[in-house]
Amino acid sequence: MSSNHATAPHYFVPGPSRWPMLAGMSMLATMIGASGWVNDAAWGRILCLVGIVAMIAVLFGWFGDAIRESEGGLYSKRIDYSYRWSMGWFIFSEVMFFGAFFGALFYARAITMPWLGDLDNKILWPDYSPQWGNAGPAGVVDAFNTMGPFPIPTINTALLLLSGVTLTISHHALQAGKRSKTIFWLAATILLGAIFMGFQAYEYIHAYSELNLKLTSGIYGSTFFMLTGFHGFHVTMGAIMLAVVLFRLMKGHFTAEHHFAFEGAAWYWHFVDVVWLGLYVIVYWL
Repeated sequence: MSSNHATAPHYFVPGPSRWPMLAGMSMLATMIGASGWVNDAAWGRILCLVGIVAMIAVLFGWFGDAIRESEGGLYSKRIDYSYRWSMGWFIFSEVMFFGAFFGALFYARAITMPWLGDLDNKILWPDYSPQWGNAGPAGVVDAFNTMGPFPIPTINTALLLLSGVTLTISHHALQAGKRSKTIFWLAATILLGAIFMGFQAYEYIHAYSELNLKLTSGIYGSTFFMLTGFHGFHVTMGAIMLAVVLFRLMKGHFTAEHHFAFEGAAWYWHFVDVVWLGLYVIVYWL
């Protein structure tokens, strides 16, 4: 938020915006294009890429308007509260998103797999062992090795935990009015996130080339890549959000009292950290 925040009238409400409609159209184009792409339609790839580019342009314009309004001193406390509630509900929706994938993993491991290995199904698949990480009972999945917690997942855990510490230090520095310190520790947080993504990319290459572990490797492969892949996507989005905040800090935006953009990005980053801890224990250890 801008230092002019306190001067904003309590009744100010931003005017109508074209961005939500354009965002919906961009998302629709992206989804239709993606469905065509995976079904080998000639137009699918082009439409999907056009939709992605359009969405990036929409977000750039939309958040640009929000930044100009904030720095122009137009946001009252009521609008500040609306942003906080909106970010809270957005993170809640992300909790439900990952909860669905964790639920699928639990169902496969705790319900489906033991059922396939019970006495009734032993007649159909006598050689099937209901231990997590198998290739399934029907023999249609190529053999693969599972992914353990060492060394990359453990290194990545340390990186994300450390990034949470550096982000907290940066936040306290901003609250104390120490802009240079804020910028330094926020940049360190983004760097740690980038290193995390580099290690995850290496892990995926290792999985495909040396472990023969792929997205098509049965329920284990699909849940592994869906959970870790979507988490990696969220880390990337979080790093981009923090990079925008860093750029704004370098331009002189935010004060010790009013800096919700920083806080919102920090909430998101800490959420991503917590999700990873769940992944680290459930996906890599158990």
